[in-house]
Amino acid sequence: MEILFRIGWYSLLIGLLGDILIPIVLAPFYKGYNPSTMTVSALGNPQSPVRIVFNLWMLLEGILILSAVPTVYNYFINASKTLTILVVIFMSIFAVGACILTCFFSVSETKDVVTTASKIHGAGSVIGFFAFLFVPLLISILEFMKSDALVGIIAIISFALALLFFVLFVMSDKPCFSNTIVAKEGLWQRLNILFMILPTIVISVQNIFEIR
Repeated sequence: MEILFRIGWYSLLIGLLGDILIPIVLAPFYKGYNPSTMTVSALGNPQSPVRIVFNLWMLLEGILILSAVPTVYNYFINASKTLTILVVIFMSIFAVGACILTCFFSVSETKDVVTTASKIHGAGSVIGFFAFLFVPLLISILEFMKSDALVGIIAIISFALALLFFVLFVMSDKPCFSNTIVAKEGLWQRLNILFMILPTIVISVQNIFEIR
């Protein structure tokens, strides 16, 4: 059983690190793609030359995160059953809504083109990201309950920064902010993702290498 839990931490770490690294690797192969102004999901649009690789990765990422849910549940359950259940539910919603659905329902190349697939993608992504946004906050509470103040502090700071960048991401496509730094939608999304998943990455590394 211990081996299965360790595999779960590896799965989670690979899935979350890939969420940051795969878009960085694929972006240079998409001519005209601007990471600071275009969302990560744009890499999977029907006109993207890297859409197959990106969409398959999103499917794999979702599966990796879902496979790690039992490991996360086992790690936190003794601290608080209620908060632990919320953490795994929010993680699962993110894995399905923001990852797996992305594989099957792509956004259009531009926001001017709205399709059924892009609507489903948008709804899944919004729900998934909003759910995972609160995972760092829950992890912070759980880590303080487990007397791990360092990770608790990292998690609460990550939550504050993730929330800030999420707000900027939401505001980025408002007409009143066009031609300003706020309009850098891709940048804010990437920073939101980074701090949203950072505490979970820290815990995964901590358990894989048994750092205490």
